[in-house]
Amino acid sequence: MTTNESYQTMKMLPGDEIRQIMWRYADRYDIQMAVMGARSVARGLVARLVANGERNTHEWTEGKNALYQAFDESGITAAGLDIECGGIIEGPRNHALGLIAFELSWVDGGATTTSLINNLALGPIVEKGTPEQREHYMKACAPLQPGEKRRVARGAFALTEPLPYVGVDTGVVSGRVTVAEWEEGKEPILRVEKRGRFLTNMAVATFVTAAVETADPRIKSSCMVILEDTDEGVFDRGAPTLKLVHQLSNTHDPIFNLKVPASRIVGGYTVKDGVIIPNLTHSEIIEAVFARTRVTVGLMTAAKLLSAVEPVIRYQRGRFRGAAGIEPGTPRYDLGLQMKEDALQRLADVWATGEAAAALGFETTRAFDAFTPVESNVLEDFKKAGVSGRALMKALRKPQADAIELLGLLKQPEASRDNARVAALQADPLVQYVWQSALCNVLCPATKLWDTGWGANVLREAVSLMGGYGITEDCPGFLFAKWTDAQLEATYEGPEVVQRRQISVTMNNEVFLAQVDTWIANLTALAAVKPETGAAAIAAGLDLWRWMRAYVSSNKDAEGRALGQSTRHGVLFPLADALSWLLAARALLDDVLELAAKGPEHPVVGPEIEGYVNTFTDLACMQAARAAAEVGRICSELFYGYAASAEQTGADGAAFQSLRATLDASLAGTRLAKDRVAKALSQIMIPEALDYPQ
Repeated sequence: MTTNESYQTMKMLPGDEIRQIMWRYADRYDIQMAVMGARSVARGLVARLVANGERNTHEWTEGKNALYQAFDESGITAAGLDIECGGIIEGPRNHALGLIAFELSWVDGGATTTSLINNLALGPIVEKGTPEQREHYMKACAPLQPGEKRRVARGAFALTEPLPYVGVDTGVVSGRVTVAEWEEGKEPILRVEKRGRFLTNMAVATFVTAAVETADPRIKSSCMVILEDTDEGVFDRGAPTLKLVHQLSNTHDPIFNLKVPASRIVGGYTVKDGVIIPNLTHSEIIEAVFARTRVTVGLMTAAKLLSAVEPVIRYQRGRFRGAAGIEPGTPRYDLGLQMKEDALQRLADVWATGEAAAALGFETTRAFDAFTPVESNVLEDFKKAGVSGRALMKALRKPQADAIELLGLLKQPEASRDNARVAALQADPLVQYVWQSALCNVLCPATKLWDTGWGANVLREAVSLMGGYGITEDCPGFLFAKWTDAQLEATYEGPEVVQRRQISVTMNNEVFLAQVDTWIANLTALAAVKPETGAAAIAAGLDLWRWMRAYVSSNKDAEGRALGQSTRHGVLFPLADALSWLLAARALLDDVLELAAKGPEHPVVGPEIEGYVNTFTDLACMQAARAAAEVGRICSELFYGYAASAEQTGADGAAFQSLRATLDASLAGTRLAKDRVAKALSQIMIPEALDYPQ
């Protein structure tokens, strides 16, 4: 590629047709309608609430409360429910919820939280509840049908508690459950006592899924219990949390002291020798819930980043219009004095980060949608067979070996590999289970870590590109509000430390490492035929990361301490960061390849597809370069930073230098790609005004 005049770039920012291809829902009319419904609410009611200053109060106002009706009427509420319980999405529910979160967050993150909080409250019930619990509470949350009269249930999720815990360690809770009454031949009645902190939706919640620890020898373990506002005892919603962000969601510090039937234990229980044994601990349930809901939080920040591109362009282009001597047709008038290299290059980084964050998030939602039925079927089969604990781990050894074999075969060119064996392995549900679980267990925390953590940092850059307007209430696109909201998104459902800790464990799964090897092989092959994509940089980055992970696992620092021990956060956490950078860059490249393959045949965007593919390829290339550079920096700091001297690194030093040299060479041409993206930004057409009020 060159920067000559014949090189086509996208003429307009991508619209629905482009996104439907890249994010894989072009053939799903139901999801498209859910997206349009969410967009209508976001750029209508939500935008008006923000513009009218409803974010500026801690109280839950009548205006904010109108969100619930809008969500019910638009289909947003129903998107998270099973079809038979009033839902509207058949199949890829995680993907649909991610897209809805994206649309709402384009305008306001707090509104997004309000729209999705029922899904979080229902999460323990949906993922691990009994069939009766799932059906009852999903139907209770379903929007009213014409002529139907009942109270629509609204939920809250009660995990976090006042200091010293506040959710920092989800395995530790101070809320307690005891036996209140237990008459012979009757269902036990439990007493649940819990103080909550930072609980969303408590202003309206009719039920709460609460994590509690046992304080009674007649209850074996911790559990989650469903509380209702009609239960006997204290259901005190508490005072509003004095937060400064996400003000279109309500957050309180409630107090519960309630008597509830034991049938409200999420997932059910058994009784043995006079002891109630919950089928699941609260930690087991929370792990299953957060594995999915954290992804939508990442997409919330991704939406904010992409929503910033158009306001920044408009501001920079119009900044000096009207000044003396600046007439139509002059560069200052047409492009804006500040739409020169610095502003353009910085905005290119914001844009590329947003695209990569969205790509990683939607890849993860699709991965969970593929994994969910596999997981459900496999675990149900093991449950029926009475296989659990160590027996389960033993039963998965062969499927793990088979999954590694499959990934090894997928590294090979299709024409030369044993395709019959590939087909047989791909058809094995146990192989799919261990393969997909290994991938999802890394993708989820990586999405949450990179999208919200790095994304929040990059949003500050977008704010700075708006000059003084960036810190005002009437900043076009509400960018200051979005930047501050992003700080919460980086924290809730587990801050960066939680995600890094999870990745530092899950990245060592041998099946995942086999997947990395397959990615390296496939990216290297792609780079040979399409060097403009940045595939070589991602491959080199993954190769260096793979080597470095192995090195720290088997070596010590200059003071004789093992580098790879679990408590060495200064070693393992940077490696988690490096991996997340690469996963985001690879996801964006995958989306671009999808657009290049499917775009030309699209009746609307087909004639303009070359420009879109070119610019998106450049965005992928510059993001790949940034990711590879971050990996190089991190790995160099770890390798040499823990050595006594460079001279004493020996053969390992030579191997590292070789890999680092390959990575550095892979960056050839990537800054030219960034220049092309910057030029595209200077010429791209935008509407006269944003499509939502200021």
